[in-house]
Amino acid sequence: VSLVESGGGEVQSGGSLRLSCVASGVTFENSVVAWFRQIPGKKSMGISCINTVDGSTFYADSVKGRFTISANDAEDTVYLQMTNLNPDDTSTYYCGVGPAPESLATGCPRLPFIDYNYWGQGTQVTVSS
Repeated sequence: VSLVESGGGEVQSGGSLRLSCVASGVTFENSVVAWFRQIPGKKSMGISCINTVDGSTFYADSVKGRFTISANDAEDTVYLQMTNLNPDDTSTYYCGVGPAPESLATGCPRLPFIDYNYWGQGTQVTVSS
């Protein structure tokens, strides 16, 4: 079982990147797939997730309106389209998959090692000013 993130890189402020999370050995069916980001020495933060049961999504305030999460169920791939990037978005981005919650109304499941079964190795995003 593995999740592999890709698409990170270095961009200037205002630029865009699209991250991909591809599953192998596990399906995204009936799951929540989330993107977290973490800066060394700081706690990881969930920024977006998608419930593959009903397609509902959630975004943290810091990325709302700039990031879009989507899923390709047939390919067990989840994307994170990031636009209007700024230096505060610099981080390592991780995707995780877990059982779908009843609702995302109150946010993405928050506990990385309880709410999610598998994680990828991360992809680095660096935004320069």
